[in-house]
Amino acid sequence: MDQLLAALPSVIEPSVILAMIVGVIAGTVIGALPGLTATLGIALLLPFSYTMSPIIALGLMAGIYNGSMYSGAIPAILVNIPGTPSGVATTFDGYPLARAGRAKLALHAALVSSCMGSVASALALMLLAPVLVDFALRFGPAEYFWVAIFGMCSIAVLLSDNPVKGLTASILGVLIGLVGIDQISGAERMTFGINALNGGINLLILLTGLYAVPPALDLLSTSATGGRIKESGPRIRLKEVLSLIPTWIRSSTIGILIGIIPGAGGNLASFLSWTQEKRGAADDSKFGKGDIRGVAASECGNNADNSASMIPALALGVPGNSVAAMILGGLLIQGLQPGPALFQNNPDIVYGFMWEMLLTAPILLVVGYFGAGAFSHVLRIPPSILAPMILVVTTIGAYAAQNAFTDVWLMYVFGILGFFLTKANIPLAPIIIGVILGPLAESNFRRALLLRNADPNIFFGSPITWVLIAMTVFVFLFPLLRKGWARRTKDVAR
Repeated sequence: MDQLLAALPSVIEPSVILAMIVGVIAGTVIGALPGLTATLGIALLLPFSYTMSPIIALGLMAGIYNGSMYSGAIPAILVNIPGTPSGVATTFDGYPLARAGRAKLALHAALVSSCMGSVASALALMLLAPVLVDFALRFGPAEYFWVAIFGMCSIAVLLSDNPVKGLTASILGVLIGLVGIDQISGAERMTFGINALNGGINLLILLTGLYAVPPALDLLSTSATGGRIKESGPRIRLKEVLSLIPTWIRSSTIGILIGIIPGAGGNLASFLSWTQEKRGAADDSKFGKGDIRGVAASECGNNADNSASMIPALALGVPGNSVAAMILGGLLIQGLQPGPALFQNNPDIVYGFMWEMLLTAPILLVVGYFGAGAFSHVLRIPPSILAPMILVVTTIGAYAAQNAFTDVWLMYVFGILGFFLTKANIPLAPIIIGVILGPLAESNFRRALLLRNADPNIFFGSPITWVLIAMTVFVFLFPLLRKGWARRTKDVAR
């Protein structure tokens, strides 16, 4: 608690507050454009973060994260197109409300609910991450090996509808992570004689290529967004705000629990929150037809996932979703290694980031309340203009990172690869997880064998390792259990 309070002064510096405001505005604009996500926003920012202090760069990322997760509700409500994947459930009740002439009410309900979910999630991050760090200090190389394996498997299996495709992406990420000179033997691995690859694949270039270029290429083949429903109707009233408090409590709890689980993500949190709210309602006849509780549940649930996904990311180095992976990439670019050492060596930065995740929520409330109508106009930007803008920014950022044209070419190679992988429904997040956790698994595997003279029993020698093994096995069995449960439910329904 002392370290948490000691980090607050560094966050309320004018430059950091400005960074958070800019991040919220940028994130809100990005999330309001269908197909563009927080991941893209952070990917565009990363090349320019080299020149920033870590606390300012993280403030921008926190603002983009919270801002974009809310603003995905704007197109979901106005044009029935979710701006972000986690905004799908918001369309269920948001669009019917807009068609009924209550678009402003739906937008304000989404905004306030998003802020409540973000606040609850940030408080959970502050309370639970240090506890998890204390537990993680008991880990040795064998435990960290299984943590890395569990992280890669959970993201690969749970984040994809097809576990085989998810695992394929994760293995591809591991292979990319192994490119370069082996730190132990000094041998070159998979460099193909290209000197620029001796230092490995630059994580920044990989992130920018996979997450910024494919959306731009996709936009070039997309027709311009059509007309939208006018933002109209009454504003949300205090009575309606107070009536949503039970919904926020339930949905934020679900979102936090889902966020802690690597690979689950805001999609699941929003759907479960909406489903649970409908199931628990005394009168659920309006759900799916324009119930404000449905909008509140979906938005609170998916935003409660935000900071919660950073709990395993900061404490163990295992990101809970693709955005958390991007933020981990930002930390690594700044020379900071996520995990228990981060809390010991850089407490001002890690606890400062927690404050930033909390403080961007009220900033979002102000920005969103006065700017919802203005932000909704970004829907009018034609893809033919937006796509070149994204490509220009990514090209400049890739070159500026190290003043090397090789990085630009690599970025476009990964961008084209990411475009085709996306078309094949192969998720990109497991690739990033594989790049981050693959070398971690390899180094701890070799370190563990060195400590025990190549005795493999070290990987099964403690209760913690067995718990991690059991969790990994459960991740593989979960798709089968889910199919069995769905089949059983269908049979009962008949």
